[in-house]
Amino acid sequence: MSCYFLKLFYALLLLLLHAAEIKCIESERQALLNFKHGLIDKYGMLSTWRDDNTNRDCCKWKGIQCNNQTGHVETLHLRGQGTQYLRGAINISSLIALENIEHLDLSNNVFEGSHISELMGSFTNLRYLNLSYSLFGGSIPSDLGKLTHLLSLDLGNNYLLQGQIPYQLGNLTHLQYLDLSGNYLDGELPYQLGNLSQLRYLDLGWNSFSGALPFQVGNLPLLHTLGLGGDFDVKSKDAEWLTKLSSLTKLKLSSLHNLSSSHHWLQMISKLILNLRELRLFDCSLSDTNIQSLFYSPSNFSTALTILDLSSNKLTSSTFQLLSNFSLNLQELYLGLNNIVLSSPLCPNFPSLVILDLSYNNLTSSVFQGGFNFSSKLQNLDLGSCSLTDRSFLMSSSFNMSSSSSLVFLDLSSNLLISSTIFYWLFNSTTNLHNLFLYNNMLEGPIPDGFGKVMNSLEVLYLSGNKLQGEIPSFFGNMCALQSLDLSKNKLNGEISSLFQNSSWCNRDIFKRLDLSYNRLTGMLPKSIGLLSELEDLNLAGNSLEGDVTESHLSNFSKLQSLYLSENSLSLKLVPSCVPPFQLSSLGLRSCKSGPTFPSWLKTQSSLYELDISDNGINDSVPDWFWNNLQYMRYLNMSFNYLIGAIPDISLKLPMRPSIILNSNQFEGKIPSFLLQATDLMLSENNFSDLFSFLCDQSTAEYLATLDVSHNQIKGQLPDCWKSVKQLVFLDLSSNKLSGKIPMSMGALINMKALVLRNNGLMGELPSSLKNCSSLFMLDLSENMLSGPIPSWIGESMHQLIILNMRGNHLSGNLPIHLCYLKRIQLLDLSRNNLSSGIPSCLKNLTAMSEQTINSSDTMSDIYRNGKTYVVFNGYIFGGYTLDITWMWKGVERGFKDPELELKSIDLSCNNLMGEIPKEVGYLLGLVSLNLSRNNLSGEIPSQIGNLGSLESLDLSRNHISGRIPSSLSEIDDLGKLDLSHNSLSGRIPSGRHFETFEASSFEGNIDLCGEQLNKTCPGVGDQTTEEGQEPPVKGDDSVFYEGLYMSLGIGYFTGFWGLLGPLLLWRPWRIAYTRFLNRLTDYVYVCL
Repeated sequence: MSCYFLKLFYALLLLLLHAAEIKCIESERQALLNFKHGLIDKYGMLSTWRDDNTNRDCCKWKGIQCNNQTGHVETLHLRGQGTQYLRGAINISSLIALENIEHLDLSNNVFEGSHISELMGSFTNLRYLNLSYSLFGGSIPSDLGKLTHLLSLDLGNNYLLQGQIPYQLGNLTHLQYLDLSGNYLDGELPYQLGNLSQLRYLDLGWNSFSGALPFQVGNLPLLHTLGLGGDFDVKSKDAEWLTKLSSLTKLKLSSLHNLSSSHHWLQMISKLILNLRELRLFDCSLSDTNIQSLFYSPSNFSTALTILDLSSNKLTSSTFQLLSNFSLNLQELYLGLNNIVLSSPLCPNFPSLVILDLSYNNLTSSVFQGGFNFSSKLQNLDLGSCSLTDRSFLMSSSFNMSSSSSLVFLDLSSNLLISSTIFYWLFNSTTNLHNLFLYNNMLEGPIPDGFGKVMNSLEVLYLSGNKLQGEIPSFFGNMCALQSLDLSKNKLNGEISSLFQNSSWCNRDIFKRLDLSYNRLTGMLPKSIGLLSELEDLNLAGNSLEGDVTESHLSNFSKLQSLYLSENSLSLKLVPSCVPPFQLSSLGLRSCKSGPTFPSWLKTQSSLYELDISDNGINDSVPDWFWNNLQYMRYLNMSFNYLIGAIPDISLKLPMRPSIILNSNQFEGKIPSFLLQATDLMLSENNFSDLFSFLCDQSTAEYLATLDVSHNQIKGQLPDCWKSVKQLVFLDLSSNKLSGKIPMSMGALINMKALVLRNNGLMGELPSSLKNCSSLFMLDLSENMLSGPIPSWIGESMHQLIILNMRGNHLSGNLPIHLCYLKRIQLLDLSRNNLSSGIPSCLKNLTAMSEQTINSSDTMSDIYRNGKTYVVFNGYIFGGYTLDITWMWKGVERGFKDPELELKSIDLSCNNLMGEIPKEVGYLLGLVSLNLSRNNLSGEIPSQIGNLGSLESLDLSRNHISGRIPSSLSEIDDLGKLDLSHNSLSGRIPSGRHFETFEASSFEGNIDLCGEQLNKTCPGVGDQTTEEGQEPPVKGDDSVFYEGLYMSLGIGYFTGFWGLLGPLLLWRPWRIAYTRFLNRLTDYVYVCL
């Protein structure tokens, strides 16, 4: 017996020893270390992943689980949590060695734009794959269909995923959970999804799918959650399939716009409601009638339904009243973005409601009068953008305060609140608020002193975008629960130091975010700001702060992630050896002073993805280490400095595809090819000399959308390798020294919106391949030596053109009538060429010119916001390039940077045009400037030109125009510049309104023209003829009375009216001087604005 126990003991000992020796496999350990190498681990999520002797066993690393018997890695769980996450580029190929991995979770991280690799299909043992909420881009790889053991696949809420669902996902027959929601997916659903008979959870919502639903009755029988997003063509058979989903408890439909007209679907949803716990019908064009058909009686309103989302539909207050009668068990109700108008006091009955969203509706002033009785359990209330005014929050004797004491979240942003009434309402009606949003109202005056004492439970307070005045109250530092404070974009003033010196800052251990940007704060940054040692985000930009910022100001900020000090008079003076305790993600120092040497302390900041050191007075070369640290940069702005030297041509990957702005420096030499990986590349006003090697080194710029190399020293011919940058949307090569012909390959830029080649030495005819660039809204080829005729395909293919500028070339031939196809054209300049023949009469087809008001086209609204270009491309929104338009305006060349110019102009001057001015020009009612000078035009000025009520500048000088000046011209009130000189005009210059303000130079060179402006009396003026032999009329009996009356009226009129305005009307020098002053003042104000 003892021998038996001895053997058993020995066996157990061997087993324990064997188990103790199980460690991770070396090849898998190296694979994990290689995977870590491409990531930014700012928060220490991978701190245990070390290549040293103390921690070599990867099975003990955080997020790793190994098989107890084999030692193979089976679980890689790196899910981000809250503010702790990984960033950088995912290199799946480095994990190929993990052949036995079953669980892979990389969700809730920031892998911005990284593609999901096809290699993911190599992990054939995977049971669980979660890549959600991590900003993956590109398309869903079809090789995921090889993961046939997969039980759960979550790619939801990446926002940047696009394209169609690969049909190979239908091979995942064991799949129980599939989430593809919250992306840019489109196209039809593959019918193979019907094969996923084990699915319990399917969410395809918040996408842009279309076509028919591929599911048949009997498909997906185990579903308990279904989400669909897109404008599907729903059929009655689909409704039948829906009703057979007997286990369904959650139904989420988004952007299903024809649901409102599908009786079968509404009927089937009505039958399902009794079993549903959650129903979301977002953006489905539903009306009150549709909702009534769903909830046609109280018995049809499910006692199980706790979440109802009807946001972004066409519902009114009747639906709100209907729901308040039936929804006794509702806990969450979302009715935002509807047409609900509540103009009377409310007493709705929602006894169980915890969350209520009424944002983006119209709640008038009386809605809260008499009570606030939504629910005694209400915690979250969203009333943002509801047109609420101060009257909405007037206190009354009957006000029920207890009803809102449960509130912890209140959003009153983007309303019409002005006075401090809202603050006193909050004092009296809320006692436990944690989150308060009052941003983007019109709140004036100081914040009441009692706010800090009464609202001491607040954790988050946003008051940005108001008109608050006075000093920043020191009580904010005594609100011991406060974690985030945003007072930006107000009119707060005073010394910034008072905020930190007069407060206890009892919340210093939890205070994480402070935004005081764009106020009127003054003084020096106090060192006591270091009390806020837990700060993660600090924004003081756009104030009047001054003085130095040194290490002593920043030494306590070990957790700081973003720092914005831009647009102050601050000097950042950190010693070269300074090693700050923080690792910043975002740093904004625009218009501060960190020069003249390049700030070497930036070498310590390896996690930066946003950096703005523009206009910092840096007069230095950029060190090589800086360029090597760009691999995780998303936005870099070093413009308006004195940076010198060449940018090294290093081998560097830019996986974040950044916007790089280096304008207005003194960089020189070649443009390095690694910059092709950027999305926006602004290099204007430098001394770069070579473009060929940049574009033609066999690299492909998959994401380069904006390239601005204007105002450099680039010489030679345009490169003929534009296919490598075929995703370009904006290309500006103006003001260089380019020569030769425009290459055919430029026609490959089919996505291009703006092509600017102005002020170079380009020659030859336009290549026919440019007609492929049919999306162009701006084509500027001015100030070159281009020749040949204007091709007809400009009008035939480029229907989106808004700006066409070919001024200052050698173009010849006729004006093609195809230009009349440009219905969106607003700025047309073909001046200073050799064009001949006549002006086509089809000008009236220029629709945009015919509209008196600016009507921004769809193209303009897509790409312009706040005067800058923004491109939606592969799910990204990029910005930074400002259109620079040079235009002849009232005889002076001016530069315009506002794309939505409030002017519409045609300039055909300095050509050889013949014939008459077509009367159809009178249809262009929106025209602001017309210049036909220096041609060979003849005939008379058409009277219809007087219809152009928006015209401000008209130049017809130096032609052969004859006849009289039409009197209708004097009726154009806004006409500020007129030049009719050097023609063959005759007759009297019309009078009236402001016509007399034009100087003689506007009419000189017309021998037969006369009038005051030319100091030339017209024949017949002053001749008086009197009829003789007429007897005076016989006076009546009352003649004396009426004669006295009329004399009195005349004297009064003369004294009161002519005594005041007579000198202006009768004394020509005064009158002309006064009206010229008004005219020039109007022009000056218009140009300045």
